[in-house]
Amino acid sequence: MEVIPAIDVRGGQLVRLAQGDYARETVYDPDPARVAAGFAAAGAPRIHVVDLDGARDGSDANEPAILRILERAGAVPVQVGGGVRSLERVRHLLSLGIDRVVMGTAALEDPDLLRAAATAYPQRVVLGLDAREGRVAVRGWRETSTRTVEEVLEEFAGLPLGAILHTDIARDGMLEGPNLEATVALARRTPIPVIASGGVSSIDDLVALARTGVVGGAVMGRAIYEGRVELSAALKAVAAC
Repeated sequence: MEVIPAIDVRGGQLVRLAQGDYARETVYDPDPARVAAGFAAAGAPRIHVVDLDGARDGSDANEPAILRILERAGAVPVQVGGGVRSLERVRHLLSLGIDRVVMGTAALEDPDLLRAAATAYPQRVVLGLDAREGRVAVRGWRETSTRTVEEVLEEFAGLPLGAILHTDIARDGMLEGPNLEATVALARRTPIPVIASGGVSSIDDLVALARTGVVGGAVMGRAIYEGRVELSAALKAVAAC
């Protein structure tokens, strides 16, 4: 199981939102690229970047910050999500050197776009399923659809997706532990690797996910930034599972 550190960017800075609420923001570092370099040095298998401005309004204002992250990450693959709502945007981000792009809102609002992107770039598109009480949220989590995670997953079965990123919004940034039950249930419904996101607060949480044997990865951010988890120690613990 991959342990994937997250860098959420808003206004060029590294921040975290509590439960996706833009009014509940904590700035952790003005230089996300410096943090990415630290993750790379610690042995991160990949880095997950969320463009919060892009997710909210489709802005590309954080592109300079993302380019610096790519540069400092070196050989470590970087996946980016937030505001990826056109095939042109997918193509552009991949051309910059980004390894994978995450598409969430587009998957619900323009299913054919996700199909086209996944077909054009096999294994380089990640389906983002951000769930609020089992229903998929869009537009930077400001709107909740009527569709369940399972329904959306079934719609895109068979596509050559790189992964499925499952985020429990209620737990995101809250350090209350991941939604193990929901993540495992989702992973058992698909052969595509499922990445858990939201709530990881300790190495024990990561070990619990790894020991399920079906979860492909886990994203964590706040636990690292607040000193609850040291990345290199987490990588060793999961490797030992």
